[in-house]
Amino acid sequence: MQTFDYLVIGTGSAGLSFALEACSSGTVAVITKKERTESNTNYAQGGIAGALGAGDSPSDHLDDTLIAGAGLCKRDAVDLLVHEGPEAIRNLIAFGAQFSKESDGDLSLGREGGHSHRRIVRHADHTGREVEMTLVAQARHEPNIHVFEQIAAIDLIIDNSACLGAFALHEQTGEVEPFLAKATVIASGGCGQIYQHTTNPQIATGDGVAIAWRAGCKIANMEFIQFHPTALYAPGARCFLISEGVRGEGAVLRRKDGTAFMAEYDERKDLAPRDIVARAIDSEMKKGGVECVYLDITHKDAEWLKAHFPTIYSHCLTFGIDITTDWIPVVPAAHYSCGGVLTDLDGHTSIDRLYAAGEAACTGVHGANRLASNSLLEALVFGKRAALDAKKRIATLTNPYPAVIPDFVWPWPNHAEPQVSASEIKARIEAVMQKYVGIVRSNSRLAKAALAIEALKTDATGLFDNGRINVEKLEAYNMLDVASLVVESAKRRKESRGLHYTTDYPAPVDSENKDTILVKK
Repeated sequence: MQTFDYLVIGTGSAGLSFALEACSSGTVAVITKKERTESNTNYAQGGIAGALGAGDSPSDHLDDTLIAGAGLCKRDAVDLLVHEGPEAIRNLIAFGAQFSKESDGDLSLGREGGHSHRRIVRHADHTGREVEMTLVAQARHEPNIHVFEQIAAIDLIIDNSACLGAFALHEQTGEVEPFLAKATVIASGGCGQIYQHTTNPQIATGDGVAIAWRAGCKIANMEFIQFHPTALYAPGARCFLISEGVRGEGAVLRRKDGTAFMAEYDERKDLAPRDIVARAIDSEMKKGGVECVYLDITHKDAEWLKAHFPTIYSHCLTFGIDITTDWIPVVPAAHYSCGGVLTDLDGHTSIDRLYAAGEAACTGVHGANRLASNSLLEALVFGKRAALDAKKRIATLTNPYPAVIPDFVWPWPNHAEPQVSASEIKARIEAVMQKYVGIVRSNSRLAKAALAIEALKTDATGLFDNGRINVEKLEAYNMLDVASLVVESAKRRKESRGLHYTTDYPAPVDSENKDTILVKK
């Protein structure tokens, strides 16, 4: 049994921001089921949005975020984000983050879809990696921060309506161990792996949302799954993101015959918000009966492209695509969950002493559609805010730990013999979600998805026979829960808004402009 002041589930930018703030007042355990640098943060190419440039302002950043969020953003949450965001970026620089600069030494600010100004702070085209490595390096200098790798959270420990930590699985030994804490934060990232085509890493199986749901937390807005418009189309290869920043620098989406088509969908053309661009590409693929469209950045100087997008240039080259002379074949792919564990402005969930931050949380910042490059910013700002509040909360505790820790009990039956493997369950979830709960939805598709997920739950019952568990089984279990939440949330929204588009209700409805909140009975 491990006992700490704080328990952080996840090692992305939100979890590490929490840990770096909290460690000044106590011991912090950070658990991750993989290596400490494996997270959605590490794969973020574009950058961090912040009103740092001449002529820009937090109020303009706020307006752009509200517009992208399609009426569902919480204005007070966005106001905090845009005003506290620049300081969060400056703190990263103070920690040693190296961001791209102009020849005069000023930050080189990019522009992306939905932004009215150049405000994207970046490190070439791998900003997330720079942020992650900076935070990891800073955490290594803090003696109060203890990182446990290959430790997967299974379920939260709840006693008298308060969270006391989590049961965790040691991947190498298979042992289950309680990690006790005065305050716990879920910062485990997104759930992109419930789809066949996703830009997320393999670890993004929605674990944090699933364990919060099973503990009785309120979960909000899971219907809003953002599909990044431009993932490299390379059949058989792992999905690779073509950054929003490429369109921000003037790239044009084209049909195979070379026709630019975005003007037919939105007056902002290729710089429209992601939901609009993704639906436009989906429409073009269906109308033309084609497997992809093309992104053209060949008008830019070749050496400039290599310097600004080195990762994209080198990766595309491995597939025989030279972005300085060739159009890039692209398709939409599941990228980001705008919903998650419902929190207030300080990261509180609906369970005492339990916080959430980053992509696993629903802070109200993103509304029905996340504005490009607001995700890293939200993780930094709200990860720190959660830690500041947690420090106050644990200072009030007199008896933070119970006298007796309850035994771990796996919540599914253990008596049946497994009929399918965990990998098969995961593959079937991905296929169902991709087919029925993608960019364009309908009542009939969602009904089929709900039936299919329930059938998968029945098939998976024997997967946990005799209590023997491993990480792949745990991920399959979590993916079933999260897929159910996405489907149920989508069924409840009787309109189209932001990332949720349904052919049965193709327009937004004023009476539906509210959060979709689910609570486990």
